[in-house]
Amino acid sequence: MKTSWRSASLVATAAGVMVFATACGQDNTTTPSSAAQNVGATAPAGIGSITNPSASTGAANGYGADGSQASSSPAAVAPAGKLTIASNPDLGKVLTDGSGLTLYRFDADTANPPKSNCDGDCATTWPPVPADDATAGAGIDKSLLGEVTRSDGTKQLTVAGWPMYRYAKDVNAGDVNGQGVGGKWFATAPDGKKATLADLPGLSVRKDAKLGDIIVDKNGMTVYRFIKDKAWPKVVSNCTGDCLVKWPAVAEVASSDTKGIVKKGLMGFTRPDDGAKQQTVNCWPIYTFSGDTKAGDTNGQGVGGTWYAVSPEGKLVGAPSN
Repeated sequence: MKTSWRSASLVATAAGVMVFATACGQDNTTTPSSAAQNVGATAPAGIGSITNPSASTGAANGYGADGSQASSSPAAVAPAGKLTIASNPDLGKVLTDGSGLTLYRFDADTANPPKSNCDGDCATTWPPVPADDATAGAGIDKSLLGEVTRSDGTKQLTVAGWPMYRYAKDVNAGDVNGQGVGGKWFATAPDGKKATLADLPGLSVRKDAKLGDIIVDKNGMTVYRFIKDKAWPKVVSNCTGDCLVKWPAVAEVASSDTKGIVKKGLMGFTRPDDGAKQQTVNCWPIYTFSGDTKAGDTNGQGVGGTWYAVSPEGKLVGAPSN
């Protein structure tokens, strides 16, 4: 197989009260009594603290394995076979090998020219996919397939120039346990880019295995509410300054660019701290969480007893009732 040199495009506060000119009706859940307590544990301005399970795995080296990168060569791995396209509810179309195992790409690698920077322990945790017998299945452009010579002389499969890997902790077909590990490893789309549901509406509904129906943004990231905020008689965000770094405000979304969200109270308001338009659902300001590194993460749920995912009606999901 000849080396493909195609490159792949990589696409990636002093005010405390926000007033919305038109008052929103209070058709929402009762704020839990815990709202009078801390704002996200001991962190300032309701930030809260949490450890991201995905990012913590091998966070020291970004490989998803314990220990440092060694110089030994990895053991032989299974052939790639005919590549296929799998559908993942959080990532959309994902490239898999002939056995249905997800193929990943590494941000520390390069595609133009193709180069792998994963050796030793890294290549044990992320076995390089051999290039020898790889073929393109239905829906995959065979011209994107190529190979790169690794430091040990073996030939590794590339897609649009990006070296391909499997993840040692993916056991079953369709597993995506390697997604977002170390903030450097991502499932691969059929065109060699990072897999993503880029065609999601601005706001939509995702069924979470533990939380049920919750709102997600255009990137599939979980949306949250802060119980210290207010929706009546005027919209008020009490997440400012450092809090907004940890809990970014969701920008205003056109009502027509939503799916499955109750329209009542679905509007934007202007934040006086930076003049930005923030989205509300049922008149409550909504946010994402910086600790969520990939679509489907809910690491912000319950942080500090003040942050919770949002239902399609704008209610708090899983918040205490007392």
